[in-house]
Amino acid sequence: MKKKAPTIQDVADKAGLSKAAVSRYLNKSIRLPQDTGRKIDEAVEALGYRRNLLARRLSKGGSETLGLVVPEISNPFFSEMAEAVEQTASERGYNLILGISRNHPEKELGFLRWIDDSIVDGLLFVTNRPDNRRLQLEIRRYDEVVILDEDIPGTTQDKVFCHNVEGAYDATRHLIETGHRLIFHVTGPASLMSVQERLEGFRLAHRQAGLACPDSHVFHHDYTQQFGREVVREILARPARPDAVFAASDYIAIGMLEELRRHDVRVPDDMSIVGFDDTALADLVTPKLTTIRQDAAELGRIGTGRLLDTLARRDKPRDIIRIATALVIRDSVSHR
Repeated sequence: MKKKAPTIQDVADKAGLSKAAVSRYLNKSIRLPQDTGRKIDEAVEALGYRRNLLARRLSKGGSETLGLVVPEISNPFFSEMAEAVEQTASERGYNLILGISRNHPEKELGFLRWIDDSIVDGLLFVTNRPDNRRLQLEIRRYDEVVILDEDIPGTTQDKVFCHNVEGAYDATRHLIETGHRLIFHVTGPASLMSVQERLEGFRLAHRQAGLACPDSHVFHHDYTQQFGREVVREILARPARPDAVFAASDYIAIGMLEELRRHDVRVPDDMSIVGFDDTALADLVTPKLTTIRQDAAELGRIGTGRLLDTLARRDKPRDIIRIATALVIRDSVSHR
């Protein structure tokens, strides 16, 4: 039979004190004489008593826990973000619970209920699927949410994004300056903010260089490696192959690298590739991926700080914060 865990009453009985006095001492809401405090500490040690931290926190009016909702954790971009969120939360005395939605609408809505159920005090929320307004209408009920990386149109919470237009412009401009003229763009769902903004930067660089940029050079689907593999087969079936491809995420770009290698297309000799995100994988693949860096850790740190500021002052003005991007040149682009 499992041994019953000791209670705070057991500690009080062993120390010869009242339950109220022991509770207040353990919660650091009372100062007792040194000898009395030592009796409580010795009783706790002897009995192996562990406080119910969740119950104590809820009794004080909060869980001292934040939630982070991401589409997946296998993508290094989201794991880097999660690590930064946890570190920032911990430095401010908060724990972190991770929710993985896999972009399922019901799971995303369920994670919002964590706030209603006092499981978390607030949420950092990432989605990269198009919304049919259902998520927008639900998330607007909550002040204790910060939206990261991808917009949910119609919401008014704090938001932290990167400068997508500038990053895409720099990627495309780099390809043009290295002599590429027929450049395709492989990107995510057309209704997403990041997709629209990165396409804007792609087109802007073409206009400034006097190059054509027809819709037939743009391929939309999901931000996944599988799409990267599939789009390669479509591109190679075209009568005219591009000199280069700007992929709107490293995940897409890495899928493309894998499939191009299977078809004996050499990168960068036959086709140059540029990604977006600069995840840890970009420096590990062959060839090493030239890409646009958006700092996932910085997104997480800033977002966590904004959420904690909101929890401390509910009337704080909401804002949209943009972080800088930077071109990281590696080995996947050749000079034509």
